[in-house]
Amino acid sequence: MLYPTVWGVALSFREMRLNRLDLGTGFVGMKHYTAIASDPVFWLALRNTVVWTCGSIVGELALGLSAALLLNRDQRGFRFALVLLLLPWFLPNVVAGHIWALMLDSRLGVLNDMLVRAGILTTSKAWFADPSTALGAAMLVEIWHGFPFFTLLLLAGLKAIPGDLYEAAAIDGAGFLRQLRSITLPQIKAIIVATVVLRVISLVNSPDIILILTGGGPGRSTLVLSLHAFLKVNKEFDFGQGSALAVVLFVLLMGFSYLYVRLSNVMKD
Repeated sequence: MLYPTVWGVALSFREMRLNRLDLGTGFVGMKHYTAIASDPVFWLALRNTVVWTCGSIVGELALGLSAALLLNRDQRGFRFALVLLLLPWFLPNVVAGHIWALMLDSRLGVLNDMLVRAGILTTSKAWFADPSTALGAAMLVEIWHGFPFFTLLLLAGLKAIPGDLYEAAAIDGAGFLRQLRSITLPQIKAIIVATVVLRVISLVNSPDIILILTGGGPGRSTLVLSLHAFLKVNKEFDFGQGSALAVVLFVLLMGFSYLYVRLSNVMKD
């Protein structure tokens, strides 16, 4: 684990452009980091990353928690329903991305046809070609694909809560919302924190859904930091600059994880 991490950090302080071998591979100090700080594309990608991550996490957590609460009952058919809910998570990102690209296609997409027939749209819309809707549409796909992760882990946490707590609360007159706020959420707080941290790391580091659906466009309306670093290395062949972007992303994720766990007080519980 240590060697590629150290090598990646060291590479961010060196010049390495495969299409400009005349520049050599010498030490350039903070050149790449200075260029990042003054690059407006970086700040745009950072903003898109925050919107993409926060929107996806909120949607996945809300949908995953709702599904977990619904399935946390010993009723016939619920186990089968859980398996069905996990199907989006089982699909590879490439497959899920292409499925939704076809479903939202402006010419062949079934969802566009349904919205037009329902009168919600007057004509089919190119969701991924419009800068005002591209990021939101990609976020919808990610929420659909990722919410089963929250459902599975939160349901495991709900199963571990003693039923006596709910019986005592019901005797005291506490309704569903009061039980949710006073019993359920505090009991699964540690699981919520862990799942959020893991999903944030996964979302920030994995641009495959966006790469398949939009490629970072139209324009740069869906360009996120991980995709920005990926394109720097694989399109511009600038390994030094790409490594610097990866290091910045690493520091941001470490800072977020520390602050989130610290502010949630989960370690004190």
